[in-house]
Formats: sequence, structure tokens, C-alpha cells
Amino acid sequence: MAHETSSPLDRVYHKRAGFLLLARILLPINIPGLVEDVLHNQLAEIKSHKRRSSTGVAVRMAVSKLVLVCACALALAAMHVGHAQNSPQDYLSAHNVARAQVGVGPMVWDNAIAAYAQNYASRLSGDCRMVHSGGPYGENLFWGGGDMFTAGDAVRLWVSEKQYYDYNSNSCAIGRVCGHYTQVVWRNSVRLGCARVRCNNGGVIISCNYSPPGNYVGQRPY
Repeated sequence: MAHETSSPLDRVYHKRAGFLLLARILLPINIPGLVEDVLHNQLAEIKSHKRRSSTGVAVRMAVSKLVLVCACALALAAMHVGHAQNSPQDYLSAHNVARAQVGVGPMVWDNAIAAYAQNYASRLSGDCRMVHSGGPYGENLFWGGGDMFTAGDAVRLWVSEKQYYDYNSNSCAIGRVCGHYTQVVWRNSVRLGCARVRCNNGGVIISCNYSPPGNYVGQRPY
């Protein structure tokens, strides 16, 4: 489900013990320009060593520094996904767009509810089983088998159930689920708190909690 966009590739060639090794460096666009500049400078240093027929030790040292810089760059990219796309505003915006489409007012962020979501999601991180907390709030859960899933991915999945909800009968299509969507757009649910946690066995789990809770039997969401 994740889509990767990248800038041009750089290649470094290094001969050792009769083998030609190809290091293919993929530079994500969202890595800060400073890190990308360092990568290019390090590549130039390695190529310079090759042109001057430097010793194998010098080349290996340059390659080692390049590997370290690449590791830092990848860490920065992961941090970018972890923070820039999973902020309270990211959760709120995704919810409020769906609510506005059906004439429902916006939610506001609630730190206490977010702390509840964080605490429960952390408890699930061992195996990330999709089990509801049974607490005082409405709750939607999302699991994705990769570190790149974001707040927007979770809310889009829940909102995609809109196609299965029939307002006139106030019911889901036969054999379909739509309760995640109805909680997102539940008119009286005006406070939101969410959390995203990495699973120990891979992937991420995202929990959003709502107050007052929605999905009361016999009531329409709006």
C-alpha cells in the first residue's frame, strides 16, 4: 500500500578481491537537503580516492563513512513519517474532512483522550491484536503491516466504509462493516484523541478514541 517516491540514484563502484560491488543509494525526497549534500560529498570523496588510486584502506574508510551517513538519512526519513504525518492535526483534519462532507461539525483534540489511546495502544504492541479496550470512549483500531502507515491511512480506511452505510435504513450493507465510518462522523462525538505505536512483531497499530462515544443502537450518526 505504501508508495515510494525518490530522487535520482547515485552509484558507487568499488573493486575488492576481484569482485565489483555496486552500492545503489536511494535518496528519499523528504530527507533534509543538508543530509543529501553530505551524501553527495561523501560519494565524491570515494570517487576521488578511486581516481587517485588510493589505498584500499582509504577507500574502505570512505565507504564506511558513507554507510553511516546513509543510516542517519534513513533514520531521519523514519522520523519524518513518524512525526510529520501523525500529528494531532493530521488525525483531526482527516476526521473533519469526512464530517464536513455530511454536514457535521469539526472535532477538537483532547490530550487526555490521546493519553488513553497511547496507553492502550502501547499495551497492544506486543502482538498488536485488534482487541478493543472496552473503555469509556468510542474507539477505532487500525493495523498495518509496515512502518510507513500513517494517521491518514487509518482514517481513510475507516471512511472507506461510507459506501456500505445506508442512511435511510441506518444500517450497513449485508455482509459489510460500516461502524468505523459512523463513529468518525457521529455528530455528538466532538473530542478526539489518537495514538500510533510500532508493533513488536512488525507493523503499526493506530488507535483513535472518541468522546462522547458514538454508534448507539437505533440512533443515526447525524
